[in-house]
Amino acid sequence: MLALVRIVLMTAALVIICIVSCLYCILRPFHRNNVYLTAKYLGKVTKLFGLDVEVRIPESVRSLSPVVYICNHQNSYDIFTVANAVIPNTVSVGKKSLKWIPFFGQMYWLTGNILIDRKNTNKAMNTIALTAKKIREKNISVWLFPEGTRSNGRGILPFKTGAFRTAMQASVTVVPVCVSNMHKKVNLNRWDNGKIIIEYMEPVLVDGITKDNIRAITNATREQMTIKFEQLNKEAEQ
Repeated sequence: MLALVRIVLMTAALVIICIVSCLYCILRPFHRNNVYLTAKYLGKVTKLFGLDVEVRIPESVRSLSPVVYICNHQNSYDIFTVANAVIPNTVSVGKKSLKWIPFFGQMYWLTGNILIDRKNTNKAMNTIALTAKKIREKNISVWLFPEGTRSNGRGILPFKTGAFRTAMQASVTVVPVCVSNMHKKVNLNRWDNGKIIIEYMEPVLVDGITKDNIRAITNATREQMTIKFEQLNKEAEQ
């Protein structure tokens, strides 16, 4: 019974937030802070399914802007959990197909997120150049999931290099963001589903990144995030 109530409340909350966000965005479409403002309300939905979310952002990271944020992608709950960690002047990069999802897709587009066609390699490469251009011209940060898909309990999957290529072209820093384990964390029939921790890690400078070493640096960053992932998991379970 609790699960049914939660599903109804979460669905209603998501639809209402998306509609209100769309109406607001009509007044200022694609504004640099639309994503941040909408994320503030999406993040509150975590309370409905019994999760406590702790976000850790070092002051050294707060002062950085613009940057490319990279975050591990676990499951559909990321819509709500990761929303708690979004910093002002940030937009995300997502699949073009997202815009066809009723309510959510229209909100995702109007808030100013960047949509890419992953099935078309040429378009995807053009999107990297376009994203880098937007970072420079609009002074905005972008949020990327370098795994390219949900991990669903498989740890942190191999990273694609697109985030680092974007950072190179925009001449900005990469900031890893690690989210503790969400796989099978939420039981909608359980009142308290514990805690997850979202932590911003030390920046990865792009000055030394070249086309020859970008894969090595991408892999090294993933390894660092994997270590942090395990640390956060142990802490969140205590």
